Amino acid sequence: MTATLVADIGGTHARFGLVRNGAVGRVEVVATADHPGFAAAAAAYLDRVCVGSGARPRAGAIAVAGPVGGDRVRLTNHPWSFPVAGTAAALGLARLEVINDFAAVALAVPRLGAGDLRSVGGGGPAVAGAPVAVIGPGTGLGVSSVIADRDGWLAVPGEGGHVTLAGTCADEDRVIARLRDRFGHASGERAVSGPGLVNLYEALAGTPPPPPGTPAAVTDAAAVGKDPAAATAVTMFCGFLGTLAGNLALTIGAAGGVYIAGGIVPKLGGLFDRSPFRARFVAKGRFSGYLDTIPCWVITQPLAALVGLGGLLDGRGRVAGAPDSLSDPAAGARG
Repeated sequence: MTATLVADIGGTHARFGLVRNGAVGRVEVVATADHPGFAAAAAAYLDRVCVGSGARPRAGAIAVAGPVGGDRVRLTNHPWSFPVAGTAAALGLARLEVINDFAAVALAVPRLGAGDLRSVGGGGPAVAGAPVAVIGPGTGLGVSSVIADRDGWLAVPGEGGHVTLAGTCADEDRVIARLRDRFGHASGERAVSGPGLVNLYEALAGTPPPPPGTPAAVTDAAAVGKDPAAATAVTMFCGFLGTLAGNLALTIGAAGGVYIAGGIVPKLGGLFDRSPFRARFVAKGRFSGYLDTIPCWVITQPLAALVGLGGLLDGRGRVAGAPDSLSDPAAGARG
């Protein structure tokens, strides 16, 4: 059986794999900065993994960090842009499906096992069949949701990372004002993402800001406890994430649980466990009790989007507003 190409394209890294008989294999992670575009990165990957096999994929599914619609794909936090039909032709693919990366993560949720998750805070049991929320900071802030239907699972993509950021105290209000002065609009992503963590640190540390200047450097400085601005930035980052996750859970009625994805939170470890995330998640006045029943998990599976694309390929996962999945033999290259 010929494998299907799957790829998860973020602002920093691209993850490639081949799906055969429902399983993802031959996974490679490359830096997007090392390639001029998606087609070049995918072609290089296929050249490496298909040597000697004689069989290259004839179908592909891609998860991209940005809104999807029409033939032209543009990443929100990376200069890559490509046409779906032209890329399919360049790679020799008869069919190519492109979906939002967090829609792919949402489709992964029903396929994750206990070893792929870590519980955060309290909450009751998830309500079977209820909507599920997915949110996660990485290069940007991804947001999606997924609901069960009679055909499997339906992911509902969105751009919730760009909602307006709201503070809950005077310190947060001052930081938001600085972000607003700097960017014009203080969105959730300006604070709750890798670059957002640096934005928070710079707003707290003064102008010009001293090192550190990368997300990893900020979290490392916070972990050793020698940089008060770094420690405050990480605490504020987690608090803002809690507020945004609680807003999302209220908006969609996420009694099925809230799943935190992305590359940053799993690396925070104890800093996140001790953070105000859960307290801020439930801090919604009259609806605190409602949110207190909703469980939250951190997704520790680094290939969640590829797992979700597997759900798209086997016909058990669909994306609202998108054409039928690759299980439709009449489908052509499309976005």
